[in-house]
Amino acid sequence: MKALVAPLDWGLGHATRCAPIVREFLEKGCDVELSVTRGNAAILREMFPDVRQRLAPSYNIVYPKHGYNMAFWLLRNSAHLNAVMRAEHHYAEEMVERHGYDILVSDNRFAFRSRKAKSVYMTHQCRIAFPKMFRMFEAFGAAWHASVMSRFDEVWVPDVPEFPGYAGKLSHVDSCPRPLKFVGPLSRFSMLPDLVPATQSAAKDLDVVAVVSGVEPARSRFELRLRSVLSQIPGKHVVILGKPASSQKTWTEGNVTFYNHLPTQEFAEVISRAGWVISRGGYSTVMDMALLGAHCIFVPTPGQYEQVVLAADLSAAGYAVSMEEDALTVDSLKGALQRTDVVELPRQSKNTLLSDAVTQILRRT
Repeated sequence: MKALVAPLDWGLGHATRCAPIVREFLEKGCDVELSVTRGNAAILREMFPDVRQRLAPSYNIVYPKHGYNMAFWLLRNSAHLNAVMRAEHHYAEEMVERHGYDILVSDNRFAFRSRKAKSVYMTHQCRIAFPKMFRMFEAFGAAWHASVMSRFDEVWVPDVPEFPGYAGKLSHVDSCPRPLKFVGPLSRFSMLPDLVPATQSAAKDLDVVAVVSGVEPARSRFELRLRSVLSQIPGKHVVILGKPASSQKTWTEGNVTFYNHLPTQEFAEVISRAGWVISRGGYSTVMDMALLGAHCIFVPTPGQYEQVVLAADLSAAGYAVSMEEDALTVDSLKGALQRTDVVELPRQSKNTLLSDAVTQILRRT
């Protein structure tokens, strides 16, 4: 059996959360290859150096400077997005024809499917949330996404079936054109041996670890703000810049140590030493931090409303602090770091959801 796994290239989270899927197929004796772009190839090669990679069409997403322009940006670039979708569908069909894949797994790549292979679509956003000012268009977004999902054979949701799970109303919906198959929260850190005991016993010798992620120009803007704020707060801090394609580099500026990138094991070790972690509120990050048992301050990417919803829900439950990017200042961060009413994200017990999903699709292929 041969499978091709293709993560979306809107940030690295889609790539990292595919790691457990790749591992599961490999452990079940499947021949696995990866469909990558230049943006996510390096981190996937680091995790799976022996897995063959094939270059796929890129969405080439560059977020608008102001988040409130995102809806208009999508409308203005709809022709480009549709062109990429047509290209990736043609690419998927060609890959199946040329290389004989039996299974395609698309992590949010909207048209990565083939009529000649079992095609799986994975998303945590079965419901696409819209800001209040654009709520009138949410039904259109739901209809469009339902159309996308209906063209696949299966829909996998990286969450637990019990509400609210980690994604709440985004992943738990009343209706879907395909039965939802919950595969449990997915994190690359689940592949590390004896991870939980190690993180629980680690000394908290770092005050703040900040993780920079996402696409430009939002990624660089977040980095600059963190540099400015953390340099003015006493303590020992680390900033992980999220640049896996760059050569690994470490340097210190005042009380802040910077890493271009950290491999999975070293990343987990640094997070385990942090009193607090500041990061974007992407769903892959939420799953990672829950597994690592981190105390989190989530700063949603402006324009990515699903991050706003996730951060707000986790904050309301007392599992994290939510803070808008414009509100991230020296004073506001000092106040957040002094809070004692926030507990770590809840850890999920081990389950066989992903293993069962992979076993079932292999049997049906």
